[in-house]
Amino acid sequence: MNCNRDYAVASGCAQLDIGSLHHATLSRYWVSPGGPLKRCLAIFVVLVCVVFSSQNEAWAERDQPTVQEQFELGQRFMKRGYYVKALEQFNRIRNYHRDDPYAIKAELAIADMYFAKGEWDQARLAYMDFQRSHPRNEELDYVVYRIGLSLYRKAPKVSARDQVWTRQTVNQWTGYAVRFPESEYRAEVMEKLAECQERLAKKELLIAKFYERRSAWTAVRGRAEGLIHGWPESRYVPEALELLALGHFEEGNTTEAHQVLERLKELEPQRASSLKTRFQKSEVTDLSNPDNP
Repeated sequence: MNCNRDYAVASGCAQLDIGSLHHATLSRYWVSPGGPLKRCLAIFVVLVCVVFSSQNEAWAERDQPTVQEQFELGQRFMKRGYYVKALEQFNRIRNYHRDDPYAIKAELAIADMYFAKGEWDQARLAYMDFQRSHPRNEELDYVVYRIGLSLYRKAPKVSARDQVWTRQTVNQWTGYAVRFPESEYRAEVMEKLAECQERLAKKELLIAKFYERRSAWTAVRGRAEGLIHGWPESRYVPEALELLALGHFEEGNTTEAHQVLERLKELEPQRASSLKTRFQKSEVTDLSNPDNP
């Protein structure tokens, strides 16, 4: 009996050792570097990475604003005075979305941004670049209006000062009504254009009076004629005619003086009458002066 029991125990122990050995062998096989478990784990990790990468790309595309949204963001920046951010936004659209219609809008918005900042030279150059690049753009009337307005803002309002910017404004806006008869900016352009023309006319009149005080009659006539021919609708034309007639009279051109006097009579009879009286007194004085040649 003892022998049989010992045999059974030994046999069970042997079977247990063989089972343990088999389990250990399988475990080492599965978890070995090249085992199926490691390969399954590697494949699983790769699949997870691919899935998450695809989702991230989809989320990134979904979160990326459209070109229109980027443009509208730039406009909001500009309205709030964040000009650096606005410029970055508009330049990004120009550089990375050249074929999109909003790239043209961004180019014009950059010029508007400089104008909003009061940088008149930068704004004018940006508008002029836009005009050269897009000569048939539907907003060309706005561009020409803003080019002139940039010059207008630089021009001094006092006629006695240098009026080079006023003259450039007039050159820019001359013919605007014919070129853009339906423009919403037409009325404002015509009003400011007339203001600039009057300023230039007054500038010529002031120079003519300066020469009058120095009895430089040739120069007086030149400035007066320039005003009359350059701005025939100006309210300063009667004064220019008066100076022109006086210049002719003082230089001995009495025939021309009286011809100009007749033109002045049509515009301002009272001024013409006063000047005629002045001529008559001067003629009487010259006749009564024995030293008069």
